[in-house]
Amino acid sequence: MSRFVEGEDNPARVIDAFVDELDLAALGFETTPAATGRPAYHPGTLLKLYIYGYLNRVRSSRRLEREAQRNVELMWLTGKLMPDHKTIADFRKDNGPAIQSAGARFVALCRDLGLFVQALAAVDGSKFKAVNTRDKNFTPTKLKKRIEQVEAAIAGYLQDLDTADRQEGEAVEARAERLKDKIAVLRVQMQALKAMEAKVASAPDGQVSLTDPDARSMATTGRGSGMVGYNVQSAVDAEHHLIVAHDVVMTDSDRQQLSAIAGKAKDAMGVEALDVLADRGYFSGEEILACEGLGVTPYVPKPFSSGAKAHGRFGKQDFVYLPEDDAYRCPAGQRLGWRMTTEEKGLVLHRYWNLSSCGACPLKAQCTPSKERRISRWEHEAVVDAVQRRMDLAPYAMRPGGGSSNTPSARSRPGWATPTS
Repeated sequence: MSRFVEGEDNPARVIDAFVDELDLAALGFETTPAATGRPAYHPGTLLKLYIYGYLNRVRSSRRLEREAQRNVELMWLTGKLMPDHKTIADFRKDNGPAIQSAGARFVALCRDLGLFVQALAAVDGSKFKAVNTRDKNFTPTKLKKRIEQVEAAIAGYLQDLDTADRQEGEAVEARAERLKDKIAVLRVQMQALKAMEAKVASAPDGQVSLTDPDARSMATTGRGSGMVGYNVQSAVDAEHHLIVAHDVVMTDSDRQQLSAIAGKAKDAMGVEALDVLADRGYFSGEEILACEGLGVTPYVPKPFSSGAKAHGRFGKQDFVYLPEDDAYRCPAGQRLGWRMTTEEKGLVLHRYWNLSSCGACPLKAQCTPSKERRISRWEHEAVVDAVQRRMDLAPYAMRPGGGSSNTPSARSRPGWATPTS
């Protein structure tokens, strides 16, 4: 059978050699067989099966069971052993931390082999659906709508009951009894919703999931759509496309995740400095500042969501900051000097405006409907400006197959890109 798995670079041979060199007991796998019952499968055999399925996008335990019975590479890898789907599923369920440790050991092996010479990684998030249905996930908004629906249904049945009371006959009496039963059921539902309302109010994030307590309601890309699940953050080595770090978070936004996953990627790759690519959903001044402290250089496009631009007026990007004067130059050439410093949502902001020129400016209608145009600047805005300069020098950084010789990690490479959502 080995002739069907020829070549030292065959993935099955790589998996076989990798798992055979692991200290499974040290990683947390149960290697001591039970004293009674049929002999158990060795965890190494099941781990090989699991890794093979992962590499070939075969995630279902039932599909892995079928592949073990007909796939020649798997027959060679498992020694013709054919575990059933429940055994495979239980192995995955009972050995989660150990499988994760095996994955970390694989990343360490790649690092030892020098596969991460290009200190560049791409970060992205994906939503994974949980087993918890949307009907068994409760938020204040959902509860309010459900309570209103139940109240409306009870009011409608009570009105029908009043109508039935004004009529006579056995059919009318039977209908009245059915209406009373429906009203009683709805009142029980209302009591349950009121009790759930108290649980949601006491929950730290204002959500309760009954089937999967850790799952959370999350928005998706489709308008008006959503799901109950998890937000999985992944960092991928840009040269070999290996997942070097991952994390599972319970918030649907990626905005506060950049520094955490980038720091994990830097540690996993064993580099002193790391360039990280991410899409505009990760843009956050606080996160960019945190990355700088970790030795991570982020490349994140800034989202332009200016309200002034939306109304056809000049946006903040049309005003040039003059660091030597600590002032801004407006599109009309006038200077907006520093006037005050304030704090909003934990951020120290400096305010700039002109005391005399705005009223007579011919461009005022294109600038502001107020008395004067005011510009706010975060105390660490220079860090954000540096990101924008890097993005200007690497205009194709966020495009598949793009590249730039102006970034250290991109030299001698045809292109680099972030994964798409």
